[in-house]
Amino acid sequence: MEASFQKLLAISRELALLGYAQGVLGWDEQVNMPPTGAPARAEAGAYLAQKAHEILSSPQVGELLEKLSGWEKARDPHSFEGACIRRMRRNYEKAVKIPADLVAEMSRASSEGFQTWLAARQEQSFRLFAPKLERLVDLQRQAAQALGFRSEPYDALLDLFEEGTYAALVEEVCQKLEEGLMPLVHEVAQRLDRVDDSFLRGSFSKEAQWQLNLEALDFIGFDRQKGRLDQSAHPFTSGFYPGDVRLTTRFGDSLTSALFSTLHEGGHGLYEQGLPEAWWGTPVGEAASLGMHESQSRLWENVVGRSRPFWERFYPRVIHYFPELKDRSVEDFYRAVNRVEMSLIRVEADELTYNLHIFLRFRLERQMINGQLEVKDLPEVWNEAVKATWGRPPAHDGEGVLQDVHWSGTSMGYFPSYTFGNIYSLQLVEAARKDEEVARGMDEGNFQPLGRWMREHIHQKAGLYSGLELLEKVTGRGPDPQPYLAYLRAKYQEIYGF
Repeated sequence: MEASFQKLLAISRELALLGYAQGVLGWDEQVNMPPTGAPARAEAGAYLAQKAHEILSSPQVGELLEKLSGWEKARDPHSFEGACIRRMRRNYEKAVKIPADLVAEMSRASSEGFQTWLAARQEQSFRLFAPKLERLVDLQRQAAQALGFRSEPYDALLDLFEEGTYAALVEEVCQKLEEGLMPLVHEVAQRLDRVDDSFLRGSFSKEAQWQLNLEALDFIGFDRQKGRLDQSAHPFTSGFYPGDVRLTTRFGDSLTSALFSTLHEGGHGLYEQGLPEAWWGTPVGEAASLGMHESQSRLWENVVGRSRPFWERFYPRVIHYFPELKDRSVEDFYRAVNRVEMSLIRVEADELTYNLHIFLRFRLERQMINGQLEVKDLPEVWNEAVKATWGRPPAHDGEGVLQDVHWSGTSMGYFPSYTFGNIYSLQLVEAARKDEEVARGMDEGNFQPLGRWMREHIHQKAGLYSGLELLEKVTGRGPDPQPYLAYLRAKYQEIYGF
């Protein structure tokens, strides 16, 4: 059986090499590639996706898994061997259900969709993007039907990103969170003028901002010898290998826009760099789930990056690069970066209202995949929902339905990972603070102990567990919005004084 297991690992490593090539092509498309390279890039990506699918769904993989079934049952499902076989079986069973030509077409449509989204976003016109989105929705509906689902087609897509989740569960979690959030949002909305962040807006050197971003990555422990930071239209992280992790950020209309994007992606990057190098290329060499991944990005962006202890330590670097702010105290800055402004842009949203953006996207993409909402009607429904929640509609499609990159590819089902990540992050912090060194460090602005704790308890576990399993192992329970709500309530009641 050992020989069969090694053959399975060899196939997994071949898939990882193809994935590396696909990943570099995708990163380059968003960072360096001229727009005229899109047609050939789309074909190259489709070819690699189809080849990977053919290998994963081959009879050889099925035969090896069958041979190993008894061997697997004799092992702990969360041992290296047991988890490798379990994850490979999950991937194989999904792959054999989806035709290879559909996989290739989805990859091609994703590449073409991204380029069209860029142009439509620039023109602020959904009309330009609508035909591509209709195609992408249709392809994802086909994939959902092929995969099979618990109760509705959207369930199949959710399970790709967060194993074990389904639409009714996500809706239940969102409703609990929404019920706790909305009274707090309404209380803060009546007191917005109590916090001033006007001094963060203006003309600030982009070169100085860039250097500050790099120092922030160093501060949280991201190893720039094993990674890099670039710019893109939409911030993202590519973890090709623990020694090759690439982040992107983008500048906004505030001094801290890029900084918080960088901290967010830096959290993803820490996870990727913390995965065991020896497991790279094996079925367990990846993160537990996308929700767990988002727990790390939201942790470093918000729980750390918007905390008072963080700024007490890091604020001198802001003054170093921007001496024009020397008359502003660290308390002024802390309050400013936590100001609630009900932004219509998700990636610019404050911590309190961020999840409202996810609720909107989750519910709309669920309706599209389930055939309850036509793509042509999306902007109108989006704008009405935004007006009902935020009190005003988007000024244009670029500020509305076109603002996120996710729907330009095959990422429907991903958005709930952000909310799960927010919830997980506070459950993990609650568990981590039981370690006295971690708690003291967080209170004093020294986040190295927290980083080490996350590496030991989350990153190094890689894919031995699903995200939900790992959460329960580390915290003792499943997704629970209460620690997150308690954190937000204490923070914003103190900042806004009610």
